[in-house]
Formats: sequence, structure tokens, C-alpha cells
Amino acid sequence: MAITTIQLGESTFNLDADKAEAAFQAKRVINGKETMFFNILPIKYNWAYDLYKTMKNNHWEPEDISMQKDVEQWRSNDEIADVERWIIKMAIGYFSAAEGIVGDNIQHVVREVVTAPELKLVLGRHAHEENIHADSLVYMISSLGLNPHECEAMFEDIPTISEKNAFVVNNSRAMRRDIDLTQLKNKQDLAKNIFLFGQVMEGTQFYGLFGMVLSLYRQNKFPGIGQMFRYTLRDESNHIEVFRNLLMDLIDENPDIWTDEFREDLRETMREGIRLEKKFIHDCLPVDSVGLNCAEFDQYIDFIADRRLTSCGLAPLNDEGHTSNPFPWLAEMMDIKKEQNFFEGRVTEYQKASALAAVDDDDL
Repeated sequence: MAITTIQLGESTFNLDADKAEAAFQAKRVINGKETMFFNILPIKYNWAYDLYKTMKNNHWEPEDISMQKDVEQWRSNDEIADVERWIIKMAIGYFSAAEGIVGDNIQHVVREVVTAPELKLVLGRHAHEENIHADSLVYMISSLGLNPHECEAMFEDIPTISEKNAFVVNNSRAMRRDIDLTQLKNKQDLAKNIFLFGQVMEGTQFYGLFGMVLSLYRQNKFPGIGQMFRYTLRDESNHIEVFRNLLMDLIDENPDIWTDEFREDLRETMREGIRLEKKFIHDCLPVDSVGLNCAEFDQYIDFIADRRLTSCGLAPLNDEGHTSNPFPWLAEMMDIKKEQNFFEGRVTEYQKASALAAVDDDDL
């Protein structure tokens, strides 16, 4: 037994190093040591703590971004085309539902079942950032003077939005139960949930509208909305990594999950996600505009999906992974570190220099 004795005056403290090592070894993604204390030490999943610090340093507030130019353009009769207004409406309508769906799944499914405190820590930050994204959409709606009931109706009445939402919500609802995670089927259900939300929804299905909104921003249209989407996309790149690392560690600790049948099921899940996303893209861009067309976006979604699959050790779906990126400018668009005063409006001091890391090209 390794005991460290500390003598301070008349007080003696005996610290058992073996207990600390046992606590470390008992940490697992699931089925680890349960404790009533939120003690992240000793840290086992260093990637989770590192991502938590990065996400915290990336903090931003919607109200610090000026919407003045966006409002002027929205009200103009000649600067903005109808299809461009439609893209903004679809973005607000879809994401106002989708961000809440993601945050709800984090809090009430994934964070409920992981057992290592540092994993709960980073997932809590992840959920908080989904709240910021939802708040930014409220800010956009109020600034532009949109009818919030019309935005709500969009994700209920436009079939391609409701289909995308049902695709993930049905999975999340099925997990809301007392679940025995010693059973293989339940472990695979959790792994599929993590893959679905991290790699398919946030990692692929969000990227069609991201590209459209940022294409407008690139043309100096809706600069405030475009800036908020840039920060949102930077956040999403971290979220994708949280769920990818979580999935990889879950599989590493539970190799029985990773059967040939299960890997193929994940690929088919991505295939269905792509199918729904392409239908949605055609609704977002019913006519060619902003220098883009639906064929390019279909190719872009294939490109993104294959990157997500291969990053998880899965085979790509398209041409052995050789699908090219039709929008190379997106990587440059997301290089936020090049900016000095990156908020329009007042300068904020709370965002640290370390927060100005660019989104990795692998995320685009």
C-alpha cells in the first residue's frame, strides 16, 4: 500500500495513492464508478477537459454583434433577392428547432448515462453553447422583425424540416428510459445516438445551410447573421469532436459494440441523413442564386459525410472517399484567427486570444 504522510504541526494526514489510482482505473465512459461528488480529478479523458477549455475560451454573445446592416438590407427593395430572404428564413426556422433538439439530447440522454465527471463537464458546456445558438436565433428574429410564429410553423409545416427533425428526435425519445448499459443492444443504441447527433446531424446536416448563409456573408449580405453563423460553425466543429471522441472511447472500452453489422448500420444511418439533407437543400435553394446551385451542395454534403465516416473508422459512401469539396473558400471563411476586431459594434474583452483558433480544414 502506497501511503503518503503529511505532518503539519500536530496534525497528520495520510493520503492513499492506491485509492487515487483505483479511482482513475474505475473511470469509464459508461458503467464506471458512480459517485455523488462531481470530482473530475484524477482526469482520465484529457481530450474532454481540453475541449472544455477551448469551448469556454470561444464564448460569445449574440448581442455583441451588430444587426444594423442586416436590418437595412432586409428592408431594402433592391439589395436582397427574394430567394436570399428565403434562405435566411429557412436557416432561422430550421435551426431554431434543431439547436434545441441537440441540447435536449445532450442533457437528457448522453449526459445522463456517462459516468466520468470530465465527460459530464464538457457535455454541460456543449449544451450551454446550444443555448447560445438558440439565443442568437431569437436575436435575429427580433432584429429583423420576423413573426416568430411563422418561424415555428416552418419546422412543423415544411415536410423536409419535419422529416429531418423526426429522424433524430425519434432516436432520442427511444433512449429516454432506464437503460441497462451492460447489454450489448443498449450499448449499441447509445453509440448510434452519439454518432447520429454528432456526425450525421451536427456534423453533416447542419452544413448545407451553413454554406448558403456564409455565401451570402461572403457577398457582404447579412453581415451580422453571417458572423453569428461563423461563430456557430466554430462551436459545431468542437461539438463534432466531443461526440467523435466519446464514440471512439466508448467503442475502445466496449469492443463488442463494433460488429460488422453495427458499422454498416452507422453507414446506412449516414446515408439516410444525406438523403434527407439533400431534399432539404432543394427546398432552401429552390432556384439557383448567390452563385450556388443545388448540384454543388449535393456534392458538398457527400464530401462532408465521407469525412465524418472516415474520421470514425468507417468506410466512405462515395467513390472510395474521393468526393471533392466544391466550396474551398469555406475554409478561408472560417479562419477567424485572422481578424483583429471580429465583432461589429463594441469591442469585447472576455474573448481570449486562444479562442481565435480557426476551424480545421477537416471540418469543412
